[in-house]
Amino acid sequence: MEATDQLKYRFLVLGDSCRKAFEDDIGFDFVINLASETRCGHSDAVYEEGVYKLSINCAKEAAKQRVKRFVEISSAEFECESTTGLQESSPQLKPLTPLAKYKLKVENELKEIQDLDYVVLRPALVYGMGDRISLMPRIVISCVYKYLNESMKLLWQKDHKLHTIHVQDLCSAVWFCCLNGKPNDIYNVVDMGDTTQGSLNQILCDIFDIHCDYWGNNMSKIIVKSKGIEELVEEINEKHLLGWSELCGQHNITNTPINPYLYKEMLQNYSLCLNGEKLKSLGFTHKRPKMTKELILEIIKDYMEMQLFPKIL
Repeated sequence: MEATDQLKYRFLVLGDSCRKAFEDDIGFDFVINLASETRCGHSDAVYEEGVYKLSINCAKEAAKQRVKRFVEISSAEFECESTTGLQESSPQLKPLTPLAKYKLKVENELKEIQDLDYVVLRPALVYGMGDRISLMPRIVISCVYKYLNESMKLLWQKDHKLHTIHVQDLCSAVWFCCLNGKPNDIYNVVDMGDTTQGSLNQILCDIFDIHCDYWGNNMSKIIVKSKGIEELVEEINEKHLLGWSELCGQHNITNTPINPYLYKEMLQNYSLCLNGEKLKSLGFTHKRPKMTKELILEIIKDYMEMQLFPKIL
C-alpha cells in the first residue's frame, strides 16, 4: 500500500483526539513533534497544557504505534557558564524561561515511556523565511529606527551570545537524527557562526543603514533595576509599536503578522550559547554554517513580496 499525503487536524492536548491523529492503516515510521506552544509571555498553565501535556500525549501514542523514532523539538534556553557552550550532558540544567522549564519536564518524562525510541533536539534561535517570533522582532525594530532616523542603543554588550540555526539546517538535522541519531539521546542544533548580539546587529545596521551602540552590563543593570523589567519593556514596546504602525500605514500595510513586540524574556541578560560538536560527530553538516546579510535579506524580501513588510530598502 502506498503512503498518502493526507493532512489531519487534531487537538493534541486531548487524549482521545491525539489518539485519532495517530490512526492510520499504514502506520508511521517517524513522529516529529513541532506542535507545542513556543511564544513567550504565557502563564504556567498554558505551557503545562500546550507544551508538556501535548508532547507527552504524542509520545505515548508514538510508543503504542512502536514507531522507529519519535523526535521531540525541545528548548536550549538553559543557563550556561561554560566558555565552550552548553553541552547536552550538562548536569542540573537551570531553565531561563517558562517555556524551557516545561520542555525540560517533557525531556525527563520521555525517559519513563516504555517502548519509545526517541531523540531530543535543542535548537538555537531558529531563523529563516517565515520567522515571526525569533529574530523577526529585532529585524522589525531595526526597520523602525531607520524610519525614525535614530540610532539604536541596546542593553548589555555586543558580545552577548545569541547562537542561531537556519530553519533549513534544523529541518536537515531532524531528518538526519531520524536516521542516524542514537536512541534516547539529546543533540544541540546550532550553526558554526558563534552569533552574538553584536554580529546580528551589525548585519541589521548594514541592511537598514543605521547605527547602534550598547549600554554595557553595568549600566544595563542600573537601568533594569531603576525602572523594573516590566515598565522598561512596556516603554520600549510603546515606542517601537507606534513607529511600526506609522510606517506600515505609509506603505498601505493594514494587516501583517510581524511586529517589533518584545517580551521581557528577550531583554533579560540571558546568553544562548550552545556546543554543537556532538551532532557534528555523527556526520551532520550545515548548508548555512553562519548567519549572513544575504540570509537575513532573504527573510525581509519574502515578507516584502507578500506586502507584509514596508519596501524601504
